[in-house]
Amino acid sequence: MRNYDSGPPPSTVINQNETFANIIFKPSVVQQAKIAQNGVLGDFIIRYDVNREQSIGDIQVLNGYFVHYFAPKDLPPLPKNVVFVLDSSASMVGTKLRQTKDALFTILHDLRPQDRFSIIGFSNRIKVWKDHLISVTPDSIRDGKVYIHHMSPTGGTDINGALQRAIRLLNKYVAHNDIGDRSVSLIIFLTDGKPTVGETHTLKILNNTREAARGQVCIFTIGIGNDVDFRLLEKLSLENCGLTRRVHEEEDAGSQLIGFYDEIRTPLLSDIHIDYPPSSVVQATKTLFPNYFNGSEIIIAGKLVDRKLDHLHVEVTASNSKKFVILKTDVPVGPQKAGKDVTGSPRPEGDGEGDPNHIERLWSYLTTKELLSSWLQSDDELEKERLRQRAQDLALSYRFLIPFTSMKLRGPVPRKDGLEEAHGMSAAMGPEPVVQSVRGAGTQPGPLLEKPYQPRIKISKTSVDGDPHFVVDFPLSKLTVCFNIDGQPGDILRLVSDHMDSGVTVNGELIGAPAPPNGHKKQRTYFRTITILVNKPERSYLEITPSRVILDGGDRLVLPCNQSVVVGSRGLEVAVSANANVTVTIQGSIAFVILIHLYKKPAPFQRHHLGFYIANSKGLSSNCHGLLGQFLNQDARLTEDPAGPSQNLTHLPLLQAGEGPEAVLKVKGHQVPVVWKQRKIYNGEEQIDCWFARNNAAKLIDGEYKDYLASHPFDTGMTLGRGTSREL
Repeated sequence: MRNYDSGPPPSTVINQNETFANIIFKPSVVQQAKIAQNGVLGDFIIRYDVNREQSIGDIQVLNGYFVHYFAPKDLPPLPKNVVFVLDSSASMVGTKLRQTKDALFTILHDLRPQDRFSIIGFSNRIKVWKDHLISVTPDSIRDGKVYIHHMSPTGGTDINGALQRAIRLLNKYVAHNDIGDRSVSLIIFLTDGKPTVGETHTLKILNNTREAARGQVCIFTIGIGNDVDFRLLEKLSLENCGLTRRVHEEEDAGSQLIGFYDEIRTPLLSDIHIDYPPSSVVQATKTLFPNYFNGSEIIIAGKLVDRKLDHLHVEVTASNSKKFVILKTDVPVGPQKAGKDVTGSPRPEGDGEGDPNHIERLWSYLTTKELLSSWLQSDDELEKERLRQRAQDLALSYRFLIPFTSMKLRGPVPRKDGLEEAHGMSAAMGPEPVVQSVRGAGTQPGPLLEKPYQPRIKISKTSVDGDPHFVVDFPLSKLTVCFNIDGQPGDILRLVSDHMDSGVTVNGELIGAPAPPNGHKKQRTYFRTITILVNKPERSYLEITPSRVILDGGDRLVLPCNQSVVVGSRGLEVAVSANANVTVTIQGSIAFVILIHLYKKPAPFQRHHLGFYIANSKGLSSNCHGLLGQFLNQDARLTEDPAGPSQNLTHLPLLQAGEGPEAVLKVKGHQVPVVWKQRKIYNGEEQIDCWFARNNAAKLIDGEYKDYLASHPFDTGMTLGRGTSREL
């Protein structure tokens, strides 16, 4: 985790004056590789504060719209009454439950002496640590950790029962201690599944929770994995003044839980009302907030009835741990001119022709978010349709991408000299790409919706896939050669090195896995990342994993692999076929296809991984090198053929061990002992005959295995062949 006191990350540029700040974060792939081998993927978080001259907050006005920022500080924290509700059903077994327990240990130590807490574990039974809230002491923290440590996964998932029990604990404590206005009651609820025990009907669970909480208990939910009923968790939080987060299967549930808790660990105010005179303000966004947490900010936007208004009356009422707070003031909101940027030049009022000013755009953004929340909470079909239409209309007017609008990515014009048609390659081709249009997504697309160009590429046999198994096709002699490379997890292999000529480099990073039972290997390795550097005509970087594609060339795009899309510019085209493959076409004369191998429930020895296939190598030079590249412009022949004059391998007898007779292969001046084998490619859809070179292809490839190890994912250096530069 980054230390925020150590300054901004490399490549960050900050320009600011007293009224304006401009922050640019645009690290090159090289800078990212220095931080982590796979680059930086995550949220870019800007932590900042502003000078606040008045306790009522900061109000800005421009062209009839206003925005009010309210973020009081130097207030004593409100006591928390918190119940941690942890799913301990059978599906939480293993890493998820262990990470969650470790995170709760950290969170318990963060509780303040004035806080009260309890812990509930639930499966098909509801297991309560204590039947009342406990004060925070060293002994109670220790006992709570022991209770969490002994939780074991078993049984089903009684979500309704767990929530009802947690709410009763909180309501009982508040009622008996008469501290409702001077504390905040929270439930932190974590699950990885759907309700399977007790009440399982979603609407009844929502109604039961809403009636029990009565707006006095805020529920913060975390859903882990792909099987969770995230819509239920989202509505539980929306209806009960909370927030929700989703943790994907491959993410660390513990760190996500700690980060979520950090957002709500310090409540400063409760029951906040912000009021403006109805005669002065219309169409204001939400003005009632159940809680205000340290580090957050309350933002309200609206329209002024009179653009020439000199002062706006504002009243804020709220409760904190000591007293009931009332703030009243008249804020001057005289006519304002367009601001100036850091360089001193006037800042435009909009983003372009017909665009609104930035305050109007913020108002539309907040209003759209509130409409979407209301749509999600509503159970009335007519009301939902009305809310959907309003949100869609507003989003289209201000060009926001929401679930009811979509975005169209234009593909390049089809080439007449396109690549060959593929037949029978369902695993390699995958489904057709989806086109999204910047129009209402609730209507049928109609005749104006055009499909983007999707090249139908015939994949050659030359490839590396699986554990990893290499295949090289020599079409002139009608020979196919195969070999294995037994690398180590974390090794980055040079697959194609043509940086000095065509400007193309392809590297692949290995990930490890245990060997299958009764196997001859101690471990397996697969490609988890394929990186492609294209240096001509302009530099572009591609990083491909089973879950996403990062294209960095001028602008940085992150494309999820579970959605089909085609993007392209400057002679580079990237086509993602959802959960099937990624096709990379360079200058129309080089094409690679990366197969995506996903497992719904992987065995211990399986990993999501990639296969790399060369579809078109015409644009690669005769100096091309790498584990695959060195063979692209070569030919091979058998100097000793035990099968006699015929080289039709389909007539060779297959031995029990899967290997046929031996021979000697002559390629690139090397004499290589080989043995005939059969090998499956294209995700197992096609079986090929090949001559297999043993011992990590020691006599087949130039040099040895260590000569093909790259220092980082975009390393272009090659100790063999002509390209020797290691510079990016």
